[in-house]
Amino acid sequence: MKQRTLASSISASGIGLHSGQEVLLELQPSAVNSGIVFERSDLPESPQIRADALLVHDTLMSSNLVENGVRIGTVEHILSAVAGLGIDNLVIRVSSAEIPIMDGSAAPFIDLLRQAGIEEQSADKKFLQVEKPIRVTDGDKWAELLPFYGYQLNFEIDFDHPAFDKRYQQARLDFSSENFVEQLSAARTFGFLDDIEQLRKHNLALGGSMDNAIVIDDSKIMNVEGLRFNDEFVRHKILDAVGDLSLCGYSLLAQFNAYKSGHALNNQLIRKLLSDENNFKIVTIDDKDNSPITFWQA
Repeated sequence: MKQRTLASSISASGIGLHSGQEVLLELQPSAVNSGIVFERSDLPESPQIRADALLVHDTLMSSNLVENGVRIGTVEHILSAVAGLGIDNLVIRVSSAEIPIMDGSAAPFIDLLRQAGIEEQSADKKFLQVEKPIRVTDGDKWAELLPFYGYQLNFEIDFDHPAFDKRYQQARLDFSSENFVEQLSAARTFGFLDDIEQLRKHNLALGGSMDNAIVIDDSKIMNVEGLRFNDEFVRHKILDAVGDLSLCGYSLLAQFNAYKSGHALNNQLIRKLLSDENNFKIVTIDDKDNSPITFWQA
């Protein structure tokens, strides 16, 4: 199995979740072993920031990278789409300190990446295979990675609120490009109306609306169209986790289990994994036809 990048460049624009301003996004092919790199086109000399779990310095509402004083925020949805299509090398050029929120899911990014086309490269694709159980906790919240020849994500949320049906607060994804796109990519982020109003008082979430999030008041979902899936809330939490966990720098071979986890705990989990080289090994897959993970053909 070979590394993958885009066949051509592509661009789009959208609204920044926090700034409320229009953001230009450009996706560009990149060389083998260069990884996923963000570039701030609005700053002098267009500084770059690596997609690296050790550069996550803020997890308020989203995962945000900071390197040498340069920041890029709300990276999890686009990284989730990139991981979903198995792309290894890419430059994500953006004209702001945040990735545009689009419709609050990964689906618009999937569409952009597929329009640009995916191209296989000459070098072997590298996977991070988890070798030992890794677990982090925060009160009653927890997340863990277990050895598993494949990639499976299991997530449970626990919201005691009329809008959250207790029957639909657990979900599982057996990872592949097809499963990611069909079962997960369209799940939108969600937020409570009271929280959004408080954030706006601090000049945050200025671009948030029912066009890019599921908004919940004291008793119900406010979006007229309702949910895209009965379990859209927990599906979006898995979507976030795919993006957060991809900051390990490789496609994962592991089982991920989590209860009420979020960006902060997901990042702690990857940091703990990477803190000891005995926890994992980097592998390649020689037999593409018998791979434990399948990606759409380039």
